[in-house]
Amino acid sequence: MLPLANFKVLDLTRVRAGPTCVRQFADWGADVIKIEMPPELAEGEGLGGPREGSDFQNLHRNKRGLTLNLKSPEGVAVLKKLAETADVVVENFRPDVKTRLGIDYAALSAVNPRLVYASISGFGQDGPYAKRPGFDQIAQGMGGLMSITGEPGRGPMRVGIPVADLCAGIFAAMGVMVALLERERTGKGQWVQTSLLQAQSFMLDFQAARWLMNGEVPKSAGNDHPTSIPTGVFNTQDGAINIATTGGAIWGRFAEAMGHQEWTQDPRFATGGDRSKNRHALNALIDEATRTNTTAYWVETLNAKGVPCGPINNMQQLFEDVQVKHLGIVKELDGIKYLGQPFVLSANDSPVTRHSPKVGEHTDEILAAAGYSADEIASLRKNQVV
Repeated sequence: MLPLANFKVLDLTRVRAGPTCVRQFADWGADVIKIEMPPELAEGEGLGGPREGSDFQNLHRNKRGLTLNLKSPEGVAVLKKLAETADVVVENFRPDVKTRLGIDYAALSAVNPRLVYASISGFGQDGPYAKRPGFDQIAQGMGGLMSITGEPGRGPMRVGIPVADLCAGIFAAMGVMVALLERERTGKGQWVQTSLLQAQSFMLDFQAARWLMNGEVPKSAGNDHPTSIPTGVFNTQDGAINIATTGGAIWGRFAEAMGHQEWTQDPRFATGGDRSKNRHALNALIDEATRTNTTAYWVETLNAKGVPCGPINNMQQLFEDVQVKHLGIVKELDGIKYLGQPFVLSANDSPVTRHSPKVGEHTDEILAAAGYSADEIASLRKNQVV
């Protein structure tokens, strides 16, 4: 039995941040019901990409599917009936939509005070930007990330993954788990809120602290680490390598491994501050040295000396890496490979047991379990409620 098998989650999410949150519960065994508009009532092309595409399939595995017209009073009544026995509802509508539909936290907690209700938005549930549409790249820019990403002097650059979406989803899942733990003490659920802007701001971490505590506005540093030098990308005979030398001890081991102990005696590189000030001269010397041999040679040589380093893999190289295979992050079902959970429990696995559901694939069984008769379900279908 999986750890979250006793929990029921109603999934009203779309696109990425919300589905990322819900996937955390689905993968660990919760009964997740993905609720979508009946296809004949859907407006235009969905925002989640092709349903059979790799992105959609990876986000929505391990769920059951239900169609429900939440724009009709009958559909809202069905949702409220499902909410009576649910533990969690997750939504990422714009903040005003759920209230307009009558499915906000106040409405659903009235039928189930134990309900934990999670909302993910672009900029928060209230405030001057609350009604703005929020997308990952917008949050990356407004959240400061693009100002510190990319090469110096080349202008702002987005990160290659939707980091604001992903982190907002993961933080929402953490918030839900905290609220469920609190429910064990109080017997009551609560409203969990996060946004892309909050998640992106939090992820700035030490860069944000440089401003908050020191008044320093960080700038983009390219592949150089902003504070620990030398750290960056260096060319080899057959590609490139990442090297990270933090602190004096590693710096000494690094110079020895590179066969250039004289670097440690150079006054330009005597301290971390000196190395940071003279990073361009030092990087040029390192790059000249690393070009004399292969990436594999330097990875082995530097790691043997306890110097952090590694190759720069593309996707194929990543998933062919022996350590990645050992960690078992790739899950397989019916010959289809999925990206699994990034953490393990000593007593439990998180398997992929279902492919992404077809639209409304489990509607009848979900409604029947909620107490609807065959005639009632047929009537809901006839009236385009499901």
